[in-house]
Amino acid sequence: MFITFEGIDGSGKSTVAESIYEKLEKEGYKVILTREPGGVRIAEDIRKILVNKENTNLDERTEALLFAASRRQHLVEKVIPAIKEGKVVLCDRFIDSSLAYQGGARKLGVENILNINLFATKNLLPDLTLLYDITPELALERINKNKNREVNRLDLEKINFYRDCRTTYLELSKKYKDRYRVIDASKPLNEVIKETYEIIEEKLKK
Repeated sequence: MFITFEGIDGSGKSTVAESIYEKLEKEGYKVILTREPGGVRIAEDIRKILVNKENTNLDERTEALLFAASRRQHLVEKVIPAIKEGKVVLCDRFIDSSLAYQGGARKLGVENILNINLFATKNLLPDLTLLYDITPELALERINKNKNREVNRLDLEKINFYRDCRTTYLELSKKYKDRYRVIDASKPLNEVIKETYEIIEEKLKK
């Protein structure tokens, strides 16, 4: 089972993913938690380029290709072997992040980014995608309150960038409604975790 956690920065998806990982592990599931970009050494090296605040001149298409390259290495080294071993893979971001951020917000076109990434993943898509939907205003408010959070290059974007990300995510949730579940991320954290766990548990028992 391959489950991905999506949403704009500040949606709380990473915190939820960590809680779900701990819950599933306690329930006795063979489960791993990983992230994108990153997850393995080569992909983490690419991440350093992508998040470096000094790389403000990074070309948009270069950015999209670097995300796809990082994704490929992560899949080959970590995700696919874990799935073959029968593990539940929880991944903080995957292909839909590229569709929303580069395809939608960067205006490179969702179809263009989809094609690049389907080449990188050999058409692999998640079994379940959880979208943590929140307004950019509330998300940025959360980011500013969290002093421990890594501040990266994408945090330098204006609010309209995140509005476009959110709009694209919601469009994707309608296009891929078979694998998408949308969760209201403005709710209290314990409610969001509970709803997430119930959705995943239902999927795992099918």
